[in-house]
Amino acid sequence: MTTMFRAAVLVNLLALLSCGFTGPIVPLVDHHQHLFSPAIAAMLGGGPDQSKGLSARDLIVLLDEARIRRAVVLSVAYMYGSPFRQVDDEYAKVKEENDWTAAQAAEYPGRLRAFCGFNPLRDYALAELERCAATSGLRYGIKLHFANSDVRLDDPAHVEQLRKIFRAANQHRMAIVVHLRANVSHNRPYGAEQARVFLSQVLPEAPDVPVQIAHLAGTGPGYHDLPADQAMGVLAAAVQRRDARTRNLWFDVAGLASAPMTVDEMTQLVRRIRQVGVDRILYASDAAVPGNLPPREQWAAFQKLPLTEKELTRIARNVAPYMK
Repeated sequence: MTTMFRAAVLVNLLALLSCGFTGPIVPLVDHHQHLFSPAIAAMLGGGPDQSKGLSARDLIVLLDEARIRRAVVLSVAYMYGSPFRQVDDEYAKVKEENDWTAAQAAEYPGRLRAFCGFNPLRDYALAELERCAATSGLRYGIKLHFANSDVRLDDPAHVEQLRKIFRAANQHRMAIVVHLRANVSHNRPYGAEQARVFLSQVLPEAPDVPVQIAHLAGTGPGYHDLPADQAMGVLAAAVQRRDARTRNLWFDVAGLASAPMTVDEMTQLVRRIRQVGVDRILYASDAAVPGNLPPREQWAAFQKLPLTEKELTRIARNVAPYMK
């Protein structure tokens, strides 16, 4: 167990003792949430109400209902950079969304922490990373969404650009949350081979910061994506054999248990969780938008997985280093 993981365990135990924990276990942190400004909600034309988006105040109400104290809010500014949509003044809008997310999180400084978002393949990507690193409300980490940004790990040019982004994030001690799953609607290649490229060529560029794989390398809801499970299998096997490249690798379970699953799918999901070890699993709900369960219902659904009470308790108590 690395020093970072030992520290995480100690902090979690102290947090529980300090709050005098009693009653049903609830997660200490929701490690994968989003806010939507009115501008981006209008652009999307669905999901959150177009007139107001989804604010920090809205999220806090949902967290309170779930009795979850804290959350990381991952900026969705990367949506402006999708190559599948035309956006005027794209970089300006990316900056505005990142700054709006930071300002929202700042309204609840003891509870919310914002991460910066952008398409890592855009020519402004490194500039925005540098700007976020110098901004107090965004300096903790970055969110990369490979599907939305159409990142392809079988493209050497994409891989080289990702190496630059990971290297810069590491230099600034910014955590990285990665939606690793390639774009589904455009049928981009994804599976074990892409995971091996990520493990061997991209991940080593950020050896000193937490790297969080969203949705256990898939998308959710549910766990019925075979290519994603194959990718997750590569990463889980690397963790299992104590590959040094995975020493700061974490995995979130955002939305995975929120859809009906067969017994086989639930069994496979639990198998992957146990393969990497519950100490590396971060509880997460994903955005509280139509199609996703809100945090309270997400946690209730997750507890129906065939995990032991001890395993559920461990996952609920895990806190990523970037939230300390």
